[in-house]
Amino acid sequence: MKSPTEASVFGRPNGVTGSFDESKSTSLDKPQPTVAAPDPVLAEAFGRPAGSSESLPRDPDARYGEKEIPQTAPDPWRDPESAPSLAAPAFAKGQGVRPSGPGPKLGVKEVLLGRGIAWPALVTLVVIALFVGLIGGLMGRWTAEVVAPLNSDTVELAKGDSGDQRPAGAVTRVANAVAKSVVSIDVRAGSSGGTGSGFVIDKAGYILTNNHVVAMAADDPKNSRIEAVFFDRTRVPARIVGRDPRNDVAVIKVDNVNNLTVSKIGDPNSLQIGQEVIAFGSPLGLQRTVTTGIVSALHRPTVGPQEDESDVSSVIDAIQTDAAINPGNSGGPLVDDSGAVVGMNYLIASRTGGSVGLGFAIPIDQATAVAQKLIRGEKIAHAQIGVSTRDVRNVRVLGAQVVNVVQGGPADRAGLREGDVITGFAGDAVQLADELTVAVFKSQIGKSVPFTYWRGGRTFNGTITPASD
Repeated sequence: MKSPTEASVFGRPNGVTGSFDESKSTSLDKPQPTVAAPDPVLAEAFGRPAGSSESLPRDPDARYGEKEIPQTAPDPWRDPESAPSLAAPAFAKGQGVRPSGPGPKLGVKEVLLGRGIAWPALVTLVVIALFVGLIGGLMGRWTAEVVAPLNSDTVELAKGDSGDQRPAGAVTRVANAVAKSVVSIDVRAGSSGGTGSGFVIDKAGYILTNNHVVAMAADDPKNSRIEAVFFDRTRVPARIVGRDPRNDVAVIKVDNVNNLTVSKIGDPNSLQIGQEVIAFGSPLGLQRTVTTGIVSALHRPTVGPQEDESDVSSVIDAIQTDAAINPGNSGGPLVDDSGAVVGMNYLIASRTGGSVGLGFAIPIDQATAVAQKLIRGEKIAHAQIGVSTRDVRNVRVLGAQVVNVVQGGPADRAGLREGDVITGFAGDAVQLADELTVAVFKSQIGKSVPFTYWRGGRTFNGTITPASD
């Protein structure tokens, strides 16, 4: 309720009910402006919301007139910030669902194609598949009749004309000529055994081989057995005729064997370094093996190992070859390109026990000379000078140093002493103990031989007469 003062100041004049006094307005005869309806877009943007009677929008932060919502107990299942507490589960345990009865059985269509295809579509697919198969079958039939087949049972490969074949090489010709004269020697003594090689040197059945091939059987003849295995794998018993450990030569014999092929004996003195040679034998028990190589060196002094306590070391002025020679080749022939035997394989130098291209053969003239004496039953004597030597190599001297002198022997009579170094024998230089051993072995018994020796820084000349062992 306004006071009279406020009403006189701020109130409406008497007789006025609206915002304006129409009695003081312009003449009613003049056209008056009309208020048009607002544009729909503006009304939507700036008008009051539907159902609102307020003239001014409310302060969004004002809470005057709102009803207070009573606080409820915290719900840990829905409010992650609520404190942990014991409460009822989020969902009540539902009632178990009773099992239903068996459903309908699946057909072939449901199993193969599922339920997503209708029968008309399935029939259409079957028709298309049959059509494609029919077209494929017709194409295959046409291809089989028009295109030439890849296989045939009427084709025969042409054979090469034998007249166009290359002639056999030298190794092949030699192998064919020599193979029948080579034998494999099988030695069995008690529970032990070994294999070597040999070759026929006489139609009477004499076979030449190494002493170390048959030494096992020679030590125990009653409990041993020797067999010669020929090229056709025929096995024939053999017996030892004689053997010479110093030359590593032995002769065995087979009886009642006809049509033996005798080896052709060549001349080892005609060999030249670099000449092709072929080795025959049974390396590691592999019979009828042929290897080829060249003559690597001539007159190579070699001293073989002792086979047992009763034997002595072999001493050979050997032929060196790079033809592959392995255990089992011992006693086999080494032949030249004409098929003539020039040596008998007997030793290899190797750190592994196998061939490394350092093989040695006894010159055939030395081996056959010993074999003839063995066949005749003669005693074989070997030249010796009654000394033991070792290699010496230093800045003062190079040769065979005397280690021991046999009292009353040739060396003792020639004035040699222990510590002397023999540097030459029979006109040949001596640089190794084996070279002296071979040189003495080649000398004649009872014939004086010149030699040179070193003692106390001076070189002396002398003569020595080898004696029989």
